[in-house]
Amino acid sequence: MDSTPHGAAVTAAGFGVEGPRGWAFRGIDVTAEPGALIAVQGPSGSGRTCLLLALTGRMKPTAGAAEVGGLPLPRRMAAVRSVTALAHVPGVAELDPALTVGEHLRERALLQGRFGASLPTLLRPRRERGAQARALVDGALAAAGLDVAALPKGVRTCVRDLERLEALRLSVALALIGGPRLLAVDDTDLKLSDQERTAAWAMLRALAAAGTTVLAVCSEPPADTTGVVLVRTGRPEPDAIDAPEDGGHDEEGAADALAEAGRA
Repeated sequence: MDSTPHGAAVTAAGFGVEGPRGWAFRGIDVTAEPGALIAVQGPSGSGRTCLLLALTGRMKPTAGAAEVGGLPLPRRMAAVRSVTALAHVPGVAELDPALTVGEHLRERALLQGRFGASLPTLLRPRRERGAQARALVDGALAAAGLDVAALPKGVRTCVRDLERLEALRLSVALALIGGPRLLAVDDTDLKLSDQERTAAWAMLRALAAAGTTVLAVCSEPPADTTGVVLVRTGRPEPDAIDAPEDGGHDEEGAADALAEAGRA
């Protein structure tokens, strides 16, 4: 159950991270097949973001055991990072509001071409590499359901002018360019209408159905939980990591735990 060519299995038992002010989360158990849709549900301050970061090899766990694609955590954190990607994690992986959609896509494709490509790919003619990069971008945009041509200024549309669901789709597309086996999305349903929330979950279901394991943090799981692996984080105890009340996510608590537990 380790992995498929696309998705990575995720398992955890008694998984937890303790920070300077207490537990970010603890006692988490997960069993998910490759290509699963994992919904992490919990209130603000319950360690949802920290769990996402720990399961993607970006935060060192302090309790329990976990594996992603057969790679044990924390021993193989670097290897886990290489097969996972983050989409929209406040304070860790965010869009730059001053950049355009096209600038974000070009930057991500350039980074993938330089640091994520195999040696045979790097040795191909420049024109061939360019065509491959365009194909990667087009495929990622299609998978995320973002129609760039429908945006107000097309690829020249600034991120600050995107609707919330459009920005989420762009974040997902950028993460998909690297071909991750596990895609992690924070604050999936934050500030979305009911209709937009339904569309967002439909996108993530489609990605999982295509083979990529999806880990999505949310306030509420999708209305239809058929086939969804639901993981709940509880409310923090009095000494647990604090989090802001207004943002609906845990980035301040995550930052504290990253500093103490060892951000990779």
